[in-house]
This record gives sequence, C-alpha cells and structure tokens, in this order.
Amino acid sequence: MKTDPDSPIKTREIAFCPLHPDKNQAGTAVQLLRDCDGILRAERLGDGQLRVTYDLHHATLAAIEELLESVGFHLDNSLLHRMRRALIHYTEEAQRLNLGCGRGSTNCTTKIFVNRYRQLEHGCRDERPGHWRRYL
Repeated sequence: MKTDPDSPIKTREIAFCPLHPDKNQAGTAVQLLRDCDGILRAERLGDGQLRVTYDLHHATLAAIEELLESVGFHLDNSLLHRMRRALIHYTEEAQRLNLGCGRGSTNCTTKIFVNRYRQLEHGCRDERPGHWRRYL
C-alpha cells in the first residue's frame, strides 16, 4: 500500500513480541486503539501484527507505541524493528514540526490559525501599553 510521504495520514504496522502470555495481542490492541482520538483505522493482520492508520496532527507512532506499552503490551524489539521505529519516529517528529505542531501538542492546527490571526493587520488590537489598559 503506497501512501504519499507528505500526507499527514499515516498507515503503519506494529509487531508484537511472540513470547507474551496473550497470544492475540494484536486483536486486543485493535479493540483498545479503535476508541483513541486521531486513530482512523486499526486492523489485525495476524496474532502478532496490526496495521494502524492515524492522523499525524493528533497521533504519532511513538505515542501509540507508548500507550500500548503502558497498558502492558510487548512490542517486537528485534534490531530491525527498533531501527525502523526510530526512523519513523524521527521523520514523523520532523513532519509534525513542519506542519506547525509542537512537541506534546494535540491541537496544532488551532495554534497555526491563532498565530496567523495575531500577525494580520486588523482593528482588534489595543496599542496602549498594558498598564494603561488595566488602569481603566
């Protein structure tokens, strides 16, 4: 499945460790992720793998993996998977910064519009100093 690398909609696969007592980690994780904000689709590919589609404005792979690990899921930590995840985390963080989303911000589009509104010339500004505005 080819997707546009500049698109904020990302589709990624998450692999789980096969040594976990829950052999159906992917199915359990799909049920958890379906209710999360920013997750568009989550589907089970097998007992140890799932595919998740999410909006980069609201979620990142790092946040999804952190959520899964905090609940008790074990991700596949083989060298290949760790390197792949590190590359994805870096590129998503760079893309979020280019989109105007700061670290840890959940609603970056609002911040973009607020910043743009502040820079526009309009009649809604009070040019008086702060101590004069509080005086009246």
